[in-house]
Amino acid sequence: QVQLVESGGGLVQAGGSLRLSCAASGRTFSTSAMGWFRQAPGKEREFVAAISWSGGSTRYADSVKGRFTISRDNAKNTVYLQMNSLKPEDTALYYCAASYYSNLVPVQVTDFRSWGQGTQVTVSS
Repeated sequence: QVQLVESGGGLVQAGGSLRLSCAASGRTFSTSAMGWFRQAPGKEREFVAAISWSGGSTRYADSVKGRFTISRDNAKNTVYLQMNSLKPEDTALYYCAASYYSNLVPVQVTDFRSWGQGTQVTVSS
C-alpha cells in the first residue's frame, strides 16, 4: 500500500504558476503509474495528468495540455505537477493517486488504488 501526501497548493492570480508535490511512502511507488486529479465544489473528480512508473509516458486532460507538466523522481518517492498559466477554472482540490498499473498510464478514477488527502488550489481572476 502506498501512502500519499500532497503539498504546494495555495492562492495565485490568473496567469501565475504553482508546483504541486506528492510524497509517497511504501515500496510500490517506483513501480506504480501515478496521477493527479482535481475536484471542484459540486463537480465530480476529474483526471488532470498521469505518468508511467519510469516517467517515459504521460497523459493530460485536454483542458491542461500545454500548461501543466507531470514528472516524477523515483529516488525521492515524489511526483510533481507544474502548473503554469493558471486560470480561475483550475480552482479545485487537487489529489495525487497511485495506480494499479506500471507501464499503462490510466485516466479513470477506478484505475487508481491509493489517494492522498488533497491540496487546495485557488486561482483568482
